[in-house]
Amino acid sequence: MAALTSIQNPLIKSVRRAISRGGTTHDGLCVAEGFHLLEEALRSGCEVAAVLATEEAAERAAVPVQTISDAVFREISTTATSQGIIALVRPPSWRVEEMRRGEALVVVLDGIQEPGNAGAILRTAEAFGASGAVFLKGSVDPYNPKCLRASAGSIFRLPVLSGMGEDELDGALAGVTVYAAMPDAAISAEAADLSRPCALVIGSEGKGVRPSIWQRATGLRIPTTGVESLNAAVAAGILLYEARRQRAGKR
Repeated sequence: MAALTSIQNPLIKSVRRAISRGGTTHDGLCVAEGFHLLEEALRSGCEVAAVLATEEAAERAAVPVQTISDAVFREISTTATSQGIIALVRPPSWRVEEMRRGEALVVVLDGIQEPGNAGAILRTAEAFGASGAVFLKGSVDPYNPKCLRASAGSIFRLPVLSGMGEDELDGALAGVTVYAAMPDAAISAEAADLSRPCALVIGSEGKGVRPSIWQRATGLRIPTTGVESLNAAVAAGILLYEARRQRAGKR
């Protein structure tokens, strides 16, 4: 198959639109750049609809690819030091029931718009045994290409629900204790019972958890010295680790 050399090619235009919107293509495919994400998608059993690669990268690919010129690839690449390969992956479709499986441990992203932070939270959530993640309306699209890269493939395995409103969240978390990360909360992380089914709401660094949520949740504080608040991904990691520690102690 001849290499694609025009940015006006329908497939290339679809990829460019998805990247510019920070989400999926019109066919619901996410743009996963780099060999690692391609390998993670395949390992996770996701459908890989197409793989675009420069001629140099195509020689290293273990799957069939559509070659594209270096010039066209530079137009669609989302990284400064590209590996020359992009996979179009159909992300898994998840239900609330899958997110709440077992002893639920759900991380809720409230207004987090930085894709690197969001992806790091997903990676950490998988690492510490979370059962799922919810992206509330106003948060970044979990299938933003930068979020995908920061998740390092966790987004292909961790149940993720996005665009959820507060009313939907109440239904999804019925029977689950909801904690909201707040720097001035009365209860510290180690004093809370995170071994039971629970959700951890992480707000944006600029605004924190929205009042309408923290008023209905139990505030949770991470003890710090000299600083008032932490990066959202760091805060999520600490709380998820504490939940994992407590749950390991019950076994």
